[in-house]
Amino acid sequence: MAPRFIVEADGGSRGNPGPAGYGAVVLDAATGEALAEAAEYIGTATNNVAEYRGLIAGLEAAKALDPAAEVQVRMDSKLVVEQMSGRWKIKHPDMRPLAARARALYPAGQVAYEWIPREKNKHADRLANEAMDAGKAGRQWDAGASAAALAERTAARTAEPVAEPLAEPKAAPVGWAAPADLGTPTTFVLLRHGETALTPQKRFSGSGGSDPELSPVGLHQAERAGAALAARGTIQAVVSSPMRRCRETAAAVAARLGLEVRVEEGLREADFGAWEGLTFAEVRERWPDDLDAWLASSKAAPTGGGESFAAVARRMSVTRDKLLARYAGRTVLLVTHVTPVKTLVRLALGAPPESLFRMELSAASLSAVAYYADGNASLRLLNDTGHLR
Repeated sequence: MAPRFIVEADGGSRGNPGPAGYGAVVLDAATGEALAEAAEYIGTATNNVAEYRGLIAGLEAAKALDPAAEVQVRMDSKLVVEQMSGRWKIKHPDMRPLAARARALYPAGQVAYEWIPREKNKHADRLANEAMDAGKAGRQWDAGASAAALAERTAARTAEPVAEPLAEPKAAPVGWAAPADLGTPTTFVLLRHGETALTPQKRFSGSGGSDPELSPVGLHQAERAGAALAARGTIQAVVSSPMRRCRETAAAVAARLGLEVRVEEGLREADFGAWEGLTFAEVRERWPDDLDAWLASSKAAPTGGGESFAAVARRMSVTRDKLLARYAGRTVLLVTHVTPVKTLVRLALGAPPESLFRMELSAASLSAVAYYADGNASLRLLNDTGHLR
């Protein structure tokens, strides 16, 4: 009887494209014993390329052990699993030769593919990060140095429940990135920055003001958000507003996720002109007519040449489309501000501008919007603060 192997593979890119690496492990399907590991830093590449390279490395390692084995591939990349299972077309020219290379390693009947959540793919994910860390240090991942650690981890793993037997590929995941008939959406998880000294006082704090840092409360909120997102395990990239409070929030979260932060200028807060640093009551006392006009029309700008909501909507539409093209099919954390988050939600819902005044958005809250290939969007979450309780 032919042996049965489980191949768990992963790949990542710190920048997408950016410094990239992959990891793969071959397990005995009956005992869960780790039979072989593979990892490599591959230079600058995209997440998808790295994931395919991890798949290839895992299949090559399995074939080296026994070319007659039945293989169950488990990956947290819905794209790779669906494409290799034949349910999705491979449209990107960079992916086609990699998929063909993977298919050539085993006859189709010997390999089955299954999606697993990221938290169940920790072994391969760790190897991929080891490879990227090695590349950052100017060297390649050392398989020889890892041998002793593999033996130690194998002993620990065999104490865990035995791996499930081979099965047909399972249903797609649910949650922020659950696919529809149009394929996996691009999902923006929207994190408002943590508190600053101005937040509890409800003062206008935009891109034309003092650019305050996080308060101690805000730093704690950022840590709590990072822990919650790490436990969920679905974030594949982190993008931040250039403003200090967002960069500090993003840095705390990214450290928990093992990701780098990319700054996007378009995610900055609105410019509130002469209202910066003032409360709503102070603005009404000084410029009542300007405030009434601002509340009545999205085209009205704050006193002193600030940014109107209409201008913010135009900026956010451009930024949204730019990020959708860059991170197609992925789940991305956008660390930004009240007005950008509300604007993205409003645009996703097709709601009128006045809806901006009818949304509550707490400091360090999470919202999520999924974008599909046909141009439609779906609001998945709004103002979730459960991680702060």
